[in-house]
Amino acid sequence: MTPEQVKLVQESFKMVAPIADTAADIFYDRLFATAPQVRAMFPQDMKDQKKKLMQMIGTAVTNLHQVDKIADAVAKLGARHVKYGVKDEHYDIVGAALLFTLKQGLGDKFTPDTESAWTATYGLLAGVMKDAAKNGA
Repeated sequence: MTPEQVKLVQESFKMVAPIADTAADIFYDRLFATAPQVRAMFPQDMKDQKKKLMQMIGTAVTNLHQVDKIADAVAKLGARHVKYGVKDEHYDIVGAALLFTLKQGLGDKFTPDTESAWTATYGLLAGVMKDAAKNGA
């Protein structure tokens, strides 16, 4: 990732943070609408799950300029996801739901460059998680 991409992701997330609850609702509504088969992987009461999602994204975004500091935690998250039944193909579904959420939350501020930066960010983090899942890290 380029420094400009990191900056775009961090700046755009600052605009999402104040609407974190709404963003989490949009994300999970979209995820479950496009992939209803994954709903069973989540608790019935999604309140804590939604908070965890936004906290995790916030931590990743904040540390994006120093990915090595969060790589271990991201890898452990990927390894934990295996026990929930997460497979490689689920990462694409989640990525699409994330981009949809950002587009809805940011509106016209979700420029093509911002979308590209988020796509690179998600690809990087999902790659770490998938590798950890395969390697049992």
